Formats: sequence, C-alpha cells, structure tokens
Amino acid sequence: MKKILSTPLKRDEMEALKIGDIFYLNGHIVTSRDTAHKHLIQKGNEMPVDLKDGAIFHAGPIVKKNEDGSYQMISVGPTTSMRMEKLAKEFMESTGIRLMVGKGGMGDQTAEACRDNKVVHCMIPGGCAVSIADQVEEIERVEWLELGMPEALWVCRIKEFGPLVVTIDTEGNNLFENNKKLYNQRKAEALADLKNQVSFI
Repeated sequence: MKKILSTPLKRDEMEALKIGDIFYLNGHIVTSRDTAHKHLIQKGNEMPVDLKDGAIFHAGPIVKKNEDGSYQMISVGPTTSMRMEKLAKEFMESTGIRLMVGKGGMGDQTAEACRDNKVVHCMIPGGCAVSIADQVEEIERVEWLELGMPEALWVCRIKEFGPLVVTIDTEGNNLFENNKKLYNQRKAEALADLKNQVSFI
C-alpha cells in the first residue's frame, strides 16, 4: 500500500520514518538550492515563505510564464543535495523544515543536524524531471525571482510527489554512508578471495 504524507508534517510522522522507507507527499513543497540557502544564511535575508513543518526541494526548475501571469512547471529535476551540506544545519534551524528532498545523499554534518532537529532527507529518482513536474498541480507563487529561475523559491502545490526514499532519518542514520561501508567491506572480501584464486600467477 502506498504511504502518503501531507504538509504540514508532524514530528511523530518524521520519527516513524526509517532509512530505506518509501513514501509520497501531498500538500506543498518549495524549491530551494545553493543560492537561496546563501541568500538566507550568509546574506541574512528574511525567508519570504513560511517553511515551518514544511518541505523543500533541492531543484532548479524550468518554468513557463503564462499569458495570464500564472506559472507552469515544465521540468523540475533534483539537484545534488551534497551541494547544500555546509548550510543545511543553519537552514533547518532558521526555517523549521521537516523534510528535504534532492538527489543523492548528504554527509555527517547534515545527518547530525537531522537528528538534532528531527528532519528527514529523501532522494527522488533523477532523470525524471518532466514526470516530477507532472506531480506539481500548481505553482502558487514565486519568491526571490531576482536570483534567477533555477535559484528562486517556487512554492508548489503537489499531489503524490515521489517516490521519496529516506536517506537520512531523525536518528541520524545515513543510508548512503551505511551502504558505502557495506560495499567497501564486500569489496575487501571479494579482493581477498580473488587474490587467493590467482596467487599462482
């Protein structure tokens, strides 16, 4: 059965998620990546969107402006989340978000911040930018458009946004780092076995 959560997200819902879990999201999500993070944290600008208990999407979308002034999401592929690693902790603390979505995993600094702030990081499959755009029912508004289309804050109403795979949970468990250790162990074992088999050479 498909697991669907909705914004605003509750702390207990986030704490129930574990690395490797898959779910979908209804409600709202706001795009925010490198420049927007710096605009808030390093330049001290006030966040024009209430993100408390909300979700952000590390993404730089392609958006079309319609004749009536509304916007249409054409393509929105995830940005590599590791690019936000240095500012993720302060971003969480400044905004009160509960969920980050992007491409790939994030590091130890973010995992620690997720544990302390009860935030979850998820990955969404890359290469599906047009399909993901179809999950955006409406772009309700845009903020910080002066930063450029990819860097602006696009406030999106979404339906069954995903699939989202939990990569860091509220306990600070990190799926990518855990897998890295596991695969390196398997690699070492495989190499040791291989050396035994070709020791005669």
